[in-house]
Amino acid sequence: MTTVNAPKISEYKEATRIERVGAQSHIRGLGLDGDLEPRNISQGMVGQKKARKAAGIILNTIRAGKIAGRSILIAGQPGTGKTAIAMGVAKALGNDIPFTAMAGSEIFSLQMSKTESLTQAFRRSIGVRIKEETEIVEGEVVEIEIDKSATSGAKTGKITLKTTEMETVYDLGAKMIESITKEKISSGDVITIDKVSGRISKLGRSFSKASEFDALGPQTRHVQCPEGEIEKRKEVVHTVTLHEIDVINSRQKGFLDLFSGDTGEIDSEIRDQIDSKVAEWKEEGKADIVPGVLFIDEVHMLDIECFSFLNRALESDKAPIVILATNRGITNIRGTTYKGPHGLPIDLLDRCLIIQTEPYNEAEIRSILEIRCEEEDVEMTEEAKEVLTKIGVDTTLRYAIQLITTANLVAQKRKSNEVDVEDVRRVYSMFIDHVRSTQYLRDHQAEYMFDEYQKQPQKMQVE
Repeated sequence: MTTVNAPKISEYKEATRIERVGAQSHIRGLGLDGDLEPRNISQGMVGQKKARKAAGIILNTIRAGKIAGRSILIAGQPGTGKTAIAMGVAKALGNDIPFTAMAGSEIFSLQMSKTESLTQAFRRSIGVRIKEETEIVEGEVVEIEIDKSATSGAKTGKITLKTTEMETVYDLGAKMIESITKEKISSGDVITIDKVSGRISKLGRSFSKASEFDALGPQTRHVQCPEGEIEKRKEVVHTVTLHEIDVINSRQKGFLDLFSGDTGEIDSEIRDQIDSKVAEWKEEGKADIVPGVLFIDEVHMLDIECFSFLNRALESDKAPIVILATNRGITNIRGTTYKGPHGLPIDLLDRCLIIQTEPYNEAEIRSILEIRCEEEDVEMTEEAKEVLTKIGVDTTLRYAIQLITTANLVAQKRKSNEVDVEDVRRVYSMFIDHVRSTQYLRDHQAEYMFDEYQKQPQKMQVE
C-alpha cells in the first residue's frame, strides 16, 4: 500500500529561476482594463484586441473556478501572436494557478507512451492547494548576539524578539545563524521563524526604526510591530500539482526526481490512491483542487490517438483548461488520410471555443519592435526603426525581431552604442528571409540535389 505524503513547501522554494530574454519575455499579461477592454499597448501586448478580449473572458472564468475541462483553440496565420496570448494568460493567472506549456511534437520524443505523456501534462496543470497549521515565532528583532568559539570555530548566539505586549530571548542554532546572516537581519527587522523547520523569513522593517538616517533601498517594506503573543499558530497555504505528488510517491528519491527531467511512466494504481487521498483532504477542508491551464502549441502535430485521448480527458471532473494553438488551415489529420480544419478532427473542434488572430498592421509591427528593442536593451535610431518596420511588413515580424540583436552586434563592432540604418541594412543583406531564400532556390534549383521543383512546381508551398 503506497502512502501518500503531502509535500512541504520548503521542498519547492529552493530552486533558483534563471531569467533570460526570450521570444515572449516582454509579455506581462493580456493588457486589459477592469472592463476587459484591451488597451492599445499594455503589458507587452499590442493589437489583437478581439482575441485578447476573448482570452480575458476565459481568464476571469478560470480565476473564478467556474469552468474546467474546456478547450480553447487559438488559430491564425504564423506570427500573429498566438503564443503571446497564451503567455499573457499565464502571466495574468500568477504563480498560484498551474500553467503547463508544451509543443505538440514533444510527446513523440519522450521515452513513454503518448497517453502517459499527455496524462502527466494534464496532472501538471491541476493544482492542489494544501492548508496546514504550523507553529511560528513572530516579532521585532531587538538584539542579536553571535559568538564564535576560539577553539572549534562553532557559532552560537541568541536573538531577542518583542511584540507590543512581550519580549523573549531565543537560542540560535548553526542553521538559524546562517539564515540570519544570509537574510541580513538586524535590529529593527520584523521576522518569522518556523519552529518545525527553523526557517527564518523577513517580513520588513519596523516603523519604529524607520528614519531618514537608515541606509535602506527602495524595495524596503515597513510593517508594524506584531501584537499579542510571540509564539502563535498560523495557517499556511501552498499549492503543488498532482504530478508532483505522483512523482514523490512513486520514486525512491521523492521530490528530487522532479529535477531529473523524464520521470518515466507512473502506475495508474498510485494515481488512483492519490486521487482518493486528495478527495479525502478536500472533504476534510485540508485542501482544494485548483484546475490550471495546459497550453499545447502546434497542436496539429498530435495524431488521431492523442486527439481521442483529449476528447476523453476533457470530460474528467478534474480536467484543466486546455489552450490549443495552430497556424494550419484545412490539412491532414495526422495518423489518418482525412483532412480537417486546422488539422484537428471535428469532434475535438466541437469541444473548442475558437479565438481567431489576425495579421499585425504596420503601426503594430513598429510598436512590437520598439518593445523588443527595450526588452533586449538595444538603442536604435528612429530611421533604423522605420527601416526595420518596413522589413517586418515586407517579410515577417519574426524575421525583423531577429535582426534587432544582430544589428546591435554590428553597431557595437563599429564602436557605436546606437543601431543606425546602415547596421540594419548590413544584417538584412547578411541574413536572408525565407522569401528570398525560396526565390534563390527557385533560380538555382538545378544546381542542388533532387531537382523536384522543375518536375512538380505546383506542389511548391511556402508558409
